[in-house]
Amino acid sequence: MHLRTDHCRAFTLIELILVMVILCAVLGMAGPSLRGFFSQRQVEDAAASIMALAQFARSQAVCEGRTYRLNLDTDDRTYWLTVQDQGAFRDLYTEWGRVFLLPPEVALKTWDLDMDGRHYYAEFSALGRTTPGTIQLISPKGDVLSMACRSATESFAVWEGRELQYEPEL
Repeated sequence: MHLRTDHCRAFTLIELILVMVILCAVLGMAGPSLRGFFSQRQVEDAAASIMALAQFARSQAVCEGRTYRLNLDTDDRTYWLTVQDQGAFRDLYTEWGRVFLLPPEVALKTWDLDMDGRHYYAEFSALGRTTPGTIQLISPKGDVLSMACRSATESFAVWEGRELQYEPEL
């Protein structure tokens, strides 16, 4: 008979602890930068939601022959759609008409949009025309994501990485 002299190889407790210490150090260095990633992601998600509402409002306005509005409340950091019905704007009774709330600590600013009471709005007419203006979302770190419509015949577009700063007209 032949006896095997091979021993089972395994990691020692010291080696496992050393690997865990290295992993914790790497995650400790990467952690603060990940926090900024998630706040920027929230701003991008909110911008995508606003853009989706704007595109929906523009297409519905043309299809139905009615005027739609994308309403923005900069104080409450909310936005929602309304539709013109018999001369007055009313809420939509669909998922598209619910009130959307921006993530905490994300600021909302607008330039050149019309105002109805205390709410700003972008209007989408049955002829495919849009109210020109700018909507900006500002992250807690100060990063700015802008959505702008430059003329009545264009639609809103995202201007990421370009800080569009306008002074409000007095």
